[in-house]
Amino acid sequence: MCNLPPLNTETIWAILNDQIDDATVNQLVWYYLGYRYDSATEKWHNSEVVSDWRDEYPQPPDFIASRPATVKLTRSIPTANKQIVKEKLGFKGYKIGEFGPRQTRRATAANWLLSYWQDNHNKLE
Repeated sequence: MCNLPPLNTETIWAILNDQIDDATVNQLVWYYLGYRYDSATEKWHNSEVVSDWRDEYPQPPDFIASRPATVKLTRSIPTANKQIVKEKLGFKGYKIGEFGPRQTRRATAANWLLSYWQDNHNKLE
């Protein structure tokens, strides 16, 4: 977990363009939600996770495989940031016939991460 790519526009584009594997996408979202892995005990800790997430998902969910977890992630994006990857990065979406649930969930993760970055670090102009 210590080798995560930085949270920046290059990483968001790499998620959208399927250049980062699903496990790393999940780990990025888990990290920014507050989940921490202790390699010594080989257990996840959720003390930094907000109670709304911690109560429903005491262990980090697989956002690529789990529709309910992705729906919750989508709902947690502030309304003003729902289209942030389109508005800030110019992402046009995927072409019909070239995407499925996996790509949609990766786009949701990218949108959530960009929203998190915008709201918590205010680095996007």
